[in-house]
Amino acid sequence: MDGTLNLKGAADAPFYLPQGDECDVFLAAAARELPILLKGPTGCGKTRFVAAMAHRLGRPLYTVACHDDLSAADLIGRYLLKGGETVWVDGPLTRAVREGAICYLDEVVEARKDVTVVLHPLTDDRRILPIDRTGEELEAAPGFLLVASYNPGYQNILKTLKPSTRQRFVGLEFTFPKPEHEVPVVARESGLAEDRVKPLVRLANKLRAMKGQDLEEGVSTRLVVYAATLIANGMNVDRAIRAAMIEPLTDDEDVKNGLRDLVTAVFG
Repeated sequence: MDGTLNLKGAADAPFYLPQGDECDVFLAAAARELPILLKGPTGCGKTRFVAAMAHRLGRPLYTVACHDDLSAADLIGRYLLKGGETVWVDGPLTRAVREGAICYLDEVVEARKDVTVVLHPLTDDRRILPIDRTGEELEAAPGFLLVASYNPGYQNILKTLKPSTRQRFVGLEFTFPKPEHEVPVVARESGLAEDRVKPLVRLANKLRAMKGQDLEEGVSTRLVVYAATLIANGMNVDRAIRAAMIEPLTDDEDVKNGLRDLVTAVFG
């Protein structure tokens, strides 16, 4: 069953550097138990943001990475054979509803269509989860919070959130951090000095400007951290950039050659 539970102590608080008022909006919505939808490109910090907010609120967090085969049963639960007996096993969404935890559905549009049907009664004033297989109708425990995310840049006619679903959530839009925010984030995560991180961030922003032209998607902050981490551990700068910021973006050799020319222009 897909789902991870994170319970961290104060010493393990996830690092998140606010870019605006997103923390205030999240906390205000959480105080009234309003469902929250995070929109933004891959690797811009949405998952880290949710982990940081869960820690700040002191609530358990169930994270589900949605995919093409994820069904409502994966979220709710199913009967399984254990020791020769058939027993019901709650899915991550059901556990969160029972416990008053946060359930985070990462890239929710990737899941099968029956998933959104299950979410609807949890995202209005009913706050219930019907479980047809057991005949239960669970009322969400106090503190339960549903958070979902998706990348609008990957949407197509077959994979999108209907307006009837989107309008059940408070929306927060994320983008890649400004350089003055991204540099200290990458430095902290990788251990590389800020003066050495700055050209990596400058390169990343030039690569992001190519989205929709030669590149399907811009380089994520996550990949910048990967490159910086490799460099901090002794790898040659050019090799680290190729491994972490070029190869993950494209398989086209002509495009890769163009990206290498861009690296030379930035780094000399």
